[in-house]
Amino acid sequence: MTTILIVEDNEMNRDMLSRRLERRGYDVLLAVDGATGVAVARDRKPDLILMDMSLPVVDGWEATRQLKGDRFLQNIPIIALTAHAMANDRDNALAAGCDDYDTKPIELPRLLAKIEALLPAFAVVEGIS
Repeated sequence: MTTILIVEDNEMNRDMLSRRLERRGYDVLLAVDGATGVAVARDRKPDLILMDMSLPVVDGWEATRQLKGDRFLQNIPIIALTAHAMANDRDNALAAGCDDYDTKPIELPRLLAKIEALLPAFAVVEGIS
């Protein structure tokens, strides 16, 4: 089963997104801040990470840099999730190491398309396909 880690500090967003992904057959892991997200990723090695960028403790920018700087985790695709929708926000997320970017409020069909587009590409990199 494909595992997705949601790193999101807003309980309502976390709950809504996790339930929707579970209904589509994904196994979901949760973290409420960037530091916990990095720890969960190291422990569980999810297939994909949905990273809120405005997080307590360690923000999503820094958590992404830490994950992409770890040779055991660097190939896990990360999609930045943010309420910031300026052009430079997307560029900054990609510069931090995110593989894609999506804005809040989340449009599930659009996000699912991004998830599905990244998973096969990274499965080939990892030799899984």
